[in-house]
Amino acid sequence: MNPPPPPEPSITELRAAGVRRLLHLHAEGQLTATHINLTAATFSVTPRTVHRWIANARTHHGHYTPTTRDRFTLTPDMHTAIARHRGNVAAAYQELRNETPQDAPPLPSRATFYRAVEHDIPKGQRAGLAGGEQARRRHDLHGTRPRGHRNQYWETDHVEASVRIVIDGRIVRKPWITWFVDAATNAICGLAVSPQHGSSESILLALRDALLRTQGHGPFGGLPGRVRVDGGKDFLSNAVGQALAAFAVELVRLPPRRPDLKPHVEAVNGAVKDMLFKGMPGYTHDPSTPPRKNKEPEHLLTLESFVLKLREWVTHWNTEHTIPTMGGRTPAQAWNEDLSPVWDVSPTDIHTFTLARHGNALTIHPAGVRWRNRDYTAPWMHTPTTQVGRKVHLRYMPHHEDEIELYDAATGRHLGQARPADQATAREVRALLNARSREAARLRSRLRDADKSRDERFAALTQPAPPKPLLTITHQEATRQLRELNAHDTAGEALPDYIPLPEPSAHWTTPISDPQAPRPAHGPEN
Repeated sequence: MNPPPPPEPSITELRAAGVRRLLHLHAEGQLTATHINLTAATFSVTPRTVHRWIANARTHHGHYTPTTRDRFTLTPDMHTAIARHRGNVAAAYQELRNETPQDAPPLPSRATFYRAVEHDIPKGQRAGLAGGEQARRRHDLHGTRPRGHRNQYWETDHVEASVRIVIDGRIVRKPWITWFVDAATNAICGLAVSPQHGSSESILLALRDALLRTQGHGPFGGLPGRVRVDGGKDFLSNAVGQALAAFAVELVRLPPRRPDLKPHVEAVNGAVKDMLFKGMPGYTHDPSTPPRKNKEPEHLLTLESFVLKLREWVTHWNTEHTIPTMGGRTPAQAWNEDLSPVWDVSPTDIHTFTLARHGNALTIHPAGVRWRNRDYTAPWMHTPTTQVGRKVHLRYMPHHEDEIELYDAATGRHLGQARPADQATAREVRALLNARSREAARLRSRLRDADKSRDERFAALTQPAPPKPLLTITHQEATRQLRELNAHDTAGEALPDYIPLPEPSAHWTTPISDPQAPRPAHGPEN
């Protein structure tokens, strides 16, 4: 094992070595102007400066000892003031100047204070005081991960499209994209588009698209060695973990809010926004036209058109776009030049293991398979022989309850699909959704009115004065509103059916209030 290299000498040590050599030449009577000029050119100084170095060494018994000027440093109170003002150096200096006692040392000039801040507080710390941890991390030094070979590492993430699309002719949303990117070649192996926020459903669909290399899915894909994910709960769900564990793929969990640890998928996230979304209708970050809530749906892309354009861009990224950090090659060129073997999985296994599994085996009853308070049935359960009593394992795609996949519990053989026995029609589903929307809007309106009535307004001020409420109401209005709000007395509200006890009769025995008081006589003892 080779020893570690020695540390590089500082500029002061190099100067001291050069001055010792010049003093030795002077003692031997060989020092010339040429030696002085060579030393001055080496250190980018003038020959006069070199003569000052020699004079300094003679003063200190042959050792070059440069003198440093005293520099002003920040005190703990100054650090606290800067932190209190969240990195605002001007405000901190003004506060220190106003609150410094008369007998305390005077503050330095503003320029000296600013130079001390620049020297004593790193730029990243100042950014963190102003913008938090995210701003501080922009000044961190991030190393470059080794790319490795193809399918050694994948990276996955969700990204929200900066484009509004129309769904079903009336619903306007921003879709989410989930994709898997190969770290060695920056190739997009698989993706899934969801009209709502990405979930375990979109992750499993994108994983299925990435693993397949047949039927137009290739050539990128196959079985990866590891997959890097962030701390999102959908990426760490049981369904995703079981799907990867079935193929012995290690799930590498990264710390949250650390995009530098998965730079390849983050590069794809940034590229799709610059290269594709900015040219689409409905782009939400256009500075020339402010976004409108009720944008005309006819000017927006449909979900089908959006997915088609996204697929075209992925093909361009994989086959035509060159990446400087890969020597100007495209992801396809880098993939084809990599001779690492690719492990393919059969489409049947991919379909099975990219579905979530219900834990316990279920039994086929005469009404079908009972799951989540629904009966699922299929024609294959009745022909050629009845399947009643058979134990099956159930697999499903998350959020897709319109169909399930059933497998034999003993052999694991795929039996077929099943659908709800009494499924509502599309018209009934639409009517139910419309009724839910109306009820939600009615609830929002009531909550809004309640918030307005609860908020108390006060008059605006230009000079210091007690707050003046703006609520003006008559006695009759207050009484009416209290009656409408069912305002009651606290005791009556706590015990609405309370009936007071009657006063005690004269012949009742009452408790003694004072135990030390003498008891009344009850007549002679028998």
